[in-house]
Amino acid sequence: MSAGSDRSPDAAPASAQRAPRTWLLLGEKPGDNAQVRVLADALGWPWETRTLRMRPEWVLGKPRVRPSLDHVDLARSDALAPPWPELLITIGRRLSSAALWVQRESRGATKLVLIGKPRRLAGRFALIVAGAQYRLGARPNVVRIGLPLLRVDADAVRAAADAWRERLAPLPRPLLALLVGGPTKAVRFDPDVARAIAKRAADDAARAGGSLYVSTSRRTPEALADALAEALPPATPLYRWRPDDPDNPYLPLLGLADRFAVTADSATMMVEVARLGRPLAIAALPARRPWLRALTRARDLDAIPRTLLARGLASELGEPWRAPAGPALDDDVAVVAARVRALFDLPAGGDREATSAAK
Repeated sequence: MSAGSDRSPDAAPASAQRAPRTWLLLGEKPGDNAQVRVLADALGWPWETRTLRMRPEWVLGKPRVRPSLDHVDLARSDALAPPWPELLITIGRRLSSAALWVQRESRGATKLVLIGKPRRLAGRFALIVAGAQYRLGARPNVVRIGLPLLRVDADAVRAAADAWRERLAPLPRPLLALLVGGPTKAVRFDPDVARAIAKRAADDAARAGGSLYVSTSRRTPEALADALAEALPPATPLYRWRPDDPDNPYLPLLGLADRFAVTADSATMMVEVARLGRPLAIAALPARRPWLRALTRARDLDAIPRTLLARGLASELGEPWRAPAGPALDDDVAVVAARVRALFDLPAGGDREATSAAK
């Protein structure tokens, strides 16, 4: 459990003196947690975090959405106990069940803000923040946004770049960073696909006379990392993700790489590169079942890559690079923060720009 604002209640502006007691309910996905923190920071009032860990069978499994903590590893999680929050902000299926449990325990006094599409019980959320990737009908409690609520911590990127500058200096320029996600239910991302992407990225770097640096992420299985290693030219740096590793190159690469290729499954990495206004290529992934991709009711799986391509913020890996149209800027955070304040009849102004926790 931790406090999450850089302002204490005593230092808060007058409008924040009436601010609701606020919890951020966080989980094990850094990209999801970052979106919750961005919104909370934009509100401009103090908040506290409660972090939950899932039981092993529910780390990847999908529990039925209902007011419940049955899927939570209570021994490894922060305690959920009174005084209950007036406002709780969270994201995703697993955490939404826990949020509904808090609301029930508070006898309905806790207002819930959910980032993403609710799987059930949509009417119990005071506000649903739905990105372009979610197929969701119009409802009074829904606010639509374009790209996910992600911001890059510019100070952290600069510090990481300074720490790694000498380490990456011997690599020929331009330096292409290939950022790899992992399989999802709808796309095929197997070793053959991984090898094909590695080859395209290596060929692109060679054509430019530069070099390639490959970094996997939390969702990358070892089999995919092995396939990448097989397909890459000798001596190509390949980082295999490890939890809580201080030597993770993600932030240094954001600061030092000249170009980026990101696999299309990773909305977080695509958007964070686009927010920086850096040259971005999207490595498309084949549908596991094309007919299923078209009929998926919950998500438009191509919405974020399509949005980035349409805005001139990305190209496809293997196609000619385009100069980015600029950083991916929008005012969605301010719009959503105003809707949250309105739940408590608080003034709509006073937003301050927020930054996301990077990987």
